[in-house]
Amino acid sequence: MADKVILKDVSKIYKTGETEYRALDHVDLNIEEGKFVVILGPSGAGKSTLLNLIGGMDNPTSGDVIVNGENISKYSDRKLSDFRAHTIGFIFQFYNILPSLTVLENVELVKEITKTKVNAKQAIRDVGLEKHFYKFPNQMSGGEQQRVSIARAIAKNPALLLCDEPTGALDSVTGAMILKILKRQCDADRGNNTVIVVTHNALIADVADVVIRVKNGHIESVTENENPMNIDDVSW
Repeated sequence: MADKVILKDVSKIYKTGETEYRALDHVDLNIEEGKFVVILGPSGAGKSTLLNLIGGMDNPTSGDVIVNGENISKYSDRKLSDFRAHTIGFIFQFYNILPSLTVLENVELVKEITKTKVNAKQAIRDVGLEKHFYKFPNQMSGGEQQRVSIARAIAKNPALLLCDEPTGALDSVTGAMILKILKRQCDADRGNNTVIVVTHNALIADVADVVIRVKNGHIESVTENENPMNIDDVSW
Protein backbone atom coordinates (compact mmCIF):
# COMPACT_ATOMS: atom_id res chain seq x y z
CA MET A 1 0.00 0.00 0.00
CA ALA A 2 1.02 3.62 -0.47
CA ASP A 3 2.18 5.89 2.34
CA LYS A 4 -0.69 7.88 3.83
CA VAL A 5 1.55 10.18 5.90
CA ILE A 6 5.17 11.26 5.34
CA LEU A 7 7.15 13.60 7.58
CA LYS A 8 10.46 14.88 6.21
CA ASP A 9 12.93 16.51 8.60
CA VAL A 10 10.11 18.03 10.65
CA SER A 11 10.81 20.25 13.65
CA LYS A 12 8.38 22.16 15.83
CA ILE A 13 9.71 24.87 18.12
CA TYR A 14 7.63 26.84 20.59
CA LYS A 15 9.00 30.11 21.97
CA THR A 16 8.22 31.80 25.27
CA GLY A 17 10.17 35.05 25.44
CA GLU A 18 13.77 34.06 24.80
CA THR A 19 13.17 30.44 25.75
CA GLU A 20 12.76 27.82 23.04
CA TYR A 21 11.08 24.45 23.49
CA ARG A 22 11.75 21.93 20.73
CA ALA A 23 8.65 19.71 20.77
CA LEU A 24 9.80 17.79 17.68
CA ASP A 25 13.38 17.69 16.49
CA HIS A 26 14.15 16.74 12.86
CA VAL A 27 11.61 13.95 12.66
CA ASP A 28 11.33 11.61 9.67
CA LEU A 29 8.36 9.24 9.53
CA ASN A 30 6.32 7.20 7.05
CA ILE A 31 2.88 5.78 7.90
CA GLU A 32 1.36 3.34 5.45
CA GLU A 33 -2.26 3.58 4.33
CA GLY A 34 -4.82 1.32 5.98
CA LYS A 35 -2.87 0.74 9.20
CA PHE A 36 -3.92 0.94 12.84
CA VAL A 37 -1.04 2.94 14.33
CA VAL A 38 -0.29 3.58 18.00
CA ILE A 39 2.03 6.39 19.12
CA LEU A 40 3.48 5.81 22.59
CA GLY A 41 5.61 8.01 24.81
CA PRO A 42 5.75 9.85 28.14
CA SER A 43 4.11 13.23 28.75
CA GLY A 44 5.94 15.97 26.89
CA ALA A 45 7.53 13.54 24.44
CA GLY A 46 5.94 15.21 21.39
CA LYS A 47 3.08 12.76 20.70
CA SER A 48 0.25 15.31 20.56
CA THR A 49 2.41 17.76 18.60
CA LEU A 50 2.99 15.03 16.04
CA LEU A 51 -0.74 14.36 15.82
CA ASN A 52 -1.55 18.07 15.46
CA LEU A 53 0.91 18.47 12.58
CA ILE A 54 -0.45 15.43 10.74
CA GLY A 55 -3.99 16.74 11.19
CA GLY A 56 -3.19 20.24 9.95
CA MET A 57 -4.05 21.83 13.30
CA ASP A 58 -0.54 23.25 13.57
CA ASN A 59 2.30 24.03 11.17
CA PRO A 60 5.87 22.77 11.49
CA THR A 61 8.64 25.26 12.18
CA SER A 62 10.60 23.49 9.43
CA GLY A 63 10.27 20.41 7.27
CA ASP A 64 7.43 18.91 5.25
CA VAL A 65 4.22 17.14 6.29
CA ILE A 66 2.77 15.17 3.39
CA VAL A 67 -0.69 13.56 3.57
CA ASN A 68 -2.21 11.74 0.60
CA GLY A 69 0.67 13.04 -1.53
CA GLU A 70 -0.11 16.67 -0.67
CA ASN A 71 2.38 18.85 1.24
CA ILE A 72 -0.04 20.30 3.78
CA SER A 73 2.74 22.28 5.49
CA LYS A 74 2.60 24.60 2.47
CA TYR A 75 -1.18 25.05 2.60
CA SER A 76 -2.87 28.38 3.32
CA ASP A 77 -5.17 28.60 6.36
CA ARG A 78 -8.20 28.26 4.07
CA LYS A 79 -6.82 25.18 2.35
CA LEU A 80 -5.89 23.63 5.71
CA SER A 81 -9.44 24.18 6.93
CA ASP A 82 -10.81 22.37 3.87
CA PHE A 83 -8.29 19.56 4.37
CA ARG A 84 -9.36 19.06 7.99
CA ALA A 85 -13.05 19.14 7.03
CA HIS A 86 -12.89 16.62 4.21
CA THR A 87 -9.98 14.30 5.04
CA ILE A 88 -9.44 14.17 8.80
CA GLY A 89 -11.47 12.87 11.72
CA PHE A 90 -10.46 13.88 15.25
CA ILE A 91 -11.11 12.29 18.62
CA PHE A 92 -9.75 14.59 21.31
CA GLN A 93 -8.87 13.85 24.91
CA PHE A 94 -11.30 16.66 25.76
CA TYR A 95 -14.57 15.95 24.09
CA ASN A 96 -15.26 19.16 22.12
CA ILE A 97 -18.96 18.44 21.82
CA LEU A 98 -21.47 21.28 21.81
CA PRO A 99 -23.42 21.60 25.11
CA SER A 100 -26.49 23.15 23.47
CA LEU A 101 -27.01 20.18 21.10
CA THR A 102 -28.32 16.70 21.80
CA VAL A 103 -26.19 13.62 21.23
CA LEU A 104 -27.82 13.01 17.84
CA GLU A 105 -27.42 16.66 16.79
CA ASN A 106 -23.74 16.64 17.79
CA VAL A 107 -23.08 13.56 15.66
CA GLU A 108 -25.19 14.78 12.73
CA LEU A 109 -23.02 17.89 12.44
CA VAL A 110 -20.65 15.99 10.17
CA LYS A 111 -23.25 15.72 7.39
CA GLU A 112 -22.69 19.42 6.71
CA ILE A 113 -18.99 18.99 5.93
CA THR A 114 -18.36 15.60 4.37
CA LYS A 115 -19.72 13.40 1.59
CA THR A 116 -18.35 10.17 3.08
CA LYS A 117 -20.54 10.15 6.19
CA VAL A 118 -22.26 7.10 7.63
CA ASN A 119 -25.58 7.00 9.45
CA ALA A 120 -25.42 9.10 12.65
CA LYS A 121 -27.79 6.88 14.63
CA GLN A 122 -25.80 3.79 13.68
CA ALA A 123 -22.56 5.46 14.81
CA ILE A 124 -24.19 6.26 18.17
CA ARG A 125 -25.41 2.66 18.48
CA ASP A 126 -21.88 1.44 17.72
CA VAL A 127 -20.54 3.22 20.82
CA GLY A 128 -23.34 1.90 23.02
CA LEU A 129 -25.35 5.11 23.40
CA GLU A 130 -28.55 4.10 21.58
CA LYS A 131 -30.66 5.13 24.60
CA HIS A 132 -29.18 8.64 24.65
CA PHE A 133 -30.03 10.11 21.22
CA TYR A 134 -31.90 13.07 22.67
CA LYS A 135 -29.88 13.75 25.83
CA PHE A 136 -27.72 16.84 26.24
CA PRO A 137 -24.05 16.56 27.29
CA ASN A 138 -24.73 17.87 30.82
CA GLN A 139 -27.03 14.88 31.36
CA MET A 140 -24.19 12.43 30.69
CA SER A 141 -21.01 11.23 32.38
CA GLY A 142 -17.56 12.16 31.12
CA GLY A 143 -17.10 8.71 29.62
CA GLU A 144 -20.42 8.97 27.78
CA GLN A 145 -19.47 12.38 26.41
CA GLN A 146 -16.21 10.90 25.16
CA ARG A 147 -18.20 8.23 23.34
CA VAL A 148 -20.29 10.95 21.69
CA SER A 149 -17.11 12.50 20.28
CA ILE A 150 -16.02 9.06 19.05
CA ALA A 151 -19.41 8.49 17.38
CA ARG A 152 -19.13 11.86 15.65
CA ALA A 153 -15.69 11.00 14.27
CA ILE A 154 -16.85 7.57 13.10
CA ALA A 155 -19.91 9.08 11.40
CA LYS A 156 -17.60 11.22 9.31
CA ASN A 157 -15.89 8.06 7.98
CA PRO A 158 -12.60 9.94 7.44
CA ALA A 159 -9.70 8.66 5.37
CA LEU A 160 -7.43 9.51 8.33
CA LEU A 161 -8.73 9.26 11.90
CA LEU A 162 -6.55 10.89 14.60
CA CYS A 163 -7.20 9.98 18.23
CA ASP A 164 -5.67 11.62 21.31
CA GLU A 165 -6.15 9.28 24.32
CA PRO A 166 -9.56 8.07 23.02
CA THR A 167 -10.06 5.58 25.85
CA GLY A 168 -8.63 7.73 28.66
CA ALA A 169 -12.01 8.51 30.26
CA LEU A 170 -13.47 5.04 29.75
CA ASP A 171 -13.59 1.86 31.84
CA SER A 172 -11.73 -1.16 30.50
CA VAL A 173 -14.81 -2.88 29.01
CA THR A 174 -15.99 0.23 27.15
CA GLY A 175 -12.42 1.07 26.16
CA ALA A 176 -12.00 -2.34 24.56
CA MET A 177 -15.30 -1.86 22.69
CA ILE A 178 -14.11 1.51 21.35
CA LEU A 179 -10.77 0.05 20.23
CA LYS A 180 -12.66 -2.58 18.23
CA ILE A 181 -14.61 0.18 16.51
CA LEU A 182 -11.43 2.14 15.77
CA LYS A 183 -9.70 -0.92 14.35
CA ARG A 184 -12.75 -1.57 12.19
CA GLN A 185 -12.30 1.87 10.65
CA CYS A 186 -9.14 0.59 8.95
CA ASP A 187 -11.34 -1.83 7.00
CA ALA A 188 -13.77 0.88 5.89
CA ASP A 189 -13.68 2.32 2.38
CA ARG A 190 -12.04 -0.83 0.94
CA GLY A 191 -9.34 -0.86 3.63
CA ASN A 192 -7.96 2.55 2.72
CA ASN A 193 -8.71 4.29 6.02
CA THR A 194 -5.88 4.89 8.48
CA VAL A 195 -6.20 5.29 12.26
CA ILE A 196 -3.52 6.89 14.46
CA VAL A 197 -3.92 6.68 18.24
CA VAL A 198 -1.83 8.65 20.74
CA THR A 199 -1.84 7.02 24.16
CA HIS A 200 0.04 6.42 27.40
CA ASN A 201 -1.43 2.91 27.60
CA ALA A 202 1.25 0.49 26.43
CA LEU A 203 -1.29 -2.36 26.30
CA ILE A 204 -2.92 -0.76 23.26
CA ALA A 205 0.35 -1.30 21.38
CA ASP A 206 -0.32 -5.06 21.44
CA VAL A 207 -3.31 -4.67 19.10
CA ALA A 208 -1.66 -2.19 16.69
CA ASP A 209 -0.30 -2.84 13.21
CA VAL A 210 2.47 -0.30 13.81
CA VAL A 211 3.87 1.08 17.07
CA ILE A 212 5.75 4.40 17.07
CA ARG A 213 7.64 5.33 20.22
CA VAL A 214 8.39 9.01 20.77
CA LYS A 215 10.82 10.45 23.32
CA ASN A 216 12.18 13.97 23.79
CA GLY A 217 10.89 15.12 20.42
CA HIS A 218 12.47 12.24 18.50
CA ILE A 219 11.14 9.04 16.96
CA GLU A 220 12.77 6.43 19.16
CA SER A 221 11.51 3.43 17.20
CA VAL A 222 8.95 2.27 14.63
CA THR A 223 7.88 -1.36 15.02
CA GLU A 224 5.62 -3.33 12.70
CA ASN A 225 3.53 -5.87 14.56
CA GLU A 226 3.18 -8.89 12.29
CA ASN A 227 0.63 -10.57 14.58
CA PRO A 228 -1.46 -7.98 16.43
CA MET A 229 -3.35 -9.41 19.39
CA ASN A 230 -7.08 -9.76 19.34
CA ILE A 231 -8.51 -7.00 21.54
CA ASP A 232 -10.53 -9.56 23.53
CA ASP A 233 -7.30 -11.40 24.44
CA VAL A 234 -5.58 -8.39 26.02
CA SER A 235 -5.65 -8.31 29.86
CA TRP A 236 -6.88 -4.76 30.35
